[in-house]
Amino acid sequence: MPLNEQDRRRPYERDDDYRVMRFKTWCDSKGFSVPTGRRLVRSGKGPRIVQLSARTIGVTVKDDREWTEARIRAAQSQKA
Repeated sequence: MPLNEQDRRRPYERDDDYRVMRFKTWCDSKGFSVPTGRRLVRSGKGPRIVQLSARTIGVTVKDDREWTEARIRAAQSQKA
């Protein structure tokens, strides 16, 4: 039984899902500053945060993807 393309990618996506980006890297990838990212998180509008050490936080690839998709869905629902 042949696997479709999505099923073939799933194991790799799951492996990458738990990779953690440092918070600054995540903010850079989204195109906003670290203070803006912190405001989003503090207000509850940002992705889930992973505490990496006493002074370092990050975001998993999975949480980033889910957060981005939720923002896209919210923007599309406002247009309709």
